[in-house]
Amino acid sequence: MTDRSPAGRRFLGGLKEVLLVVLGALIISALLRAFVFEPFTIPSGSMQNTLQVNDKVVAQKITDFKRGDVIVFSDPGQWVTGTGTGRTNPAAKALEFIGVLPNSSEDFLTKRVIGLPGDRVKCCDAEGRVTVNGAALDEGEYLYADAAGPVRPSEMEFEVVVPRNHLFVLGDHRNASADSRCHMDGPSATNAFVPTDYVVGAVGMIVAPFERWQQLHTPEVFAGIPQPEGDAPTAPEIIVASHC
Repeated sequence: MTDRSPAGRRFLGGLKEVLLVVLGALIISALLRAFVFEPFTIPSGSMQNTLQVNDKVVAQKITDFKRGDVIVFSDPGQWVTGTGTGRTNPAAKALEFIGVLPNSSEDFLTKRVIGLPGDRVKCCDAEGRVTVNGAALDEGEYLYADAAGPVRPSEMEFEVVVPRNHLFVLGDHRNASADSRCHMDGPSATNAFVPTDYVVGAVGMIVAPFERWQQLHTPEVFAGIPQPEGDAPTAPEIIVASHC
């Protein structure tokens, strides 16, 4: 047996370095996905025109969310009626796990935070607007609109007080969104609200397709919302229940 040639040893050394670099990059990507941000693919039109079907977005995990933010959250209780579970190819699932590909699971939803714990959320006032703690929301900045004009803030009336550790959420395309309004008459009224610990994070950016690349900001209208009058209740208070 003869030793490998110098060229062979250099090739193997270079290959080892490349493999170490790739492994390190994959580990860093997995850590970023677990603790900093996670990519997702938008599966439906419930957030149009803010988010379009198949947009690739990034949910930020290290920053807190507030009223008006678009968030990604796991299904709080049979909100998702589809049977799909995302990618089935093992290689694609592995790349998704480490964050190279966006999360394709249908067990996650994307909506806008309208009410925080303790907030009284109501629709509609005399001008047909949603109110939070008595302050009316001018939602023209983000509500879905087409050639016929913008959709109404809600076709159905409701009034709730958001319970402790939960959120009230709505889609921007109100006529195509099975959001908090649609889960007030289920086996548990709590299903109308999203537990805060189910939230992955606020959507910070649309990263693909390239022509859709943009950063998302909290609409200014939410800066003027007053704080709740009292502490958040332990159980949801549904004064007027909506029905989808």
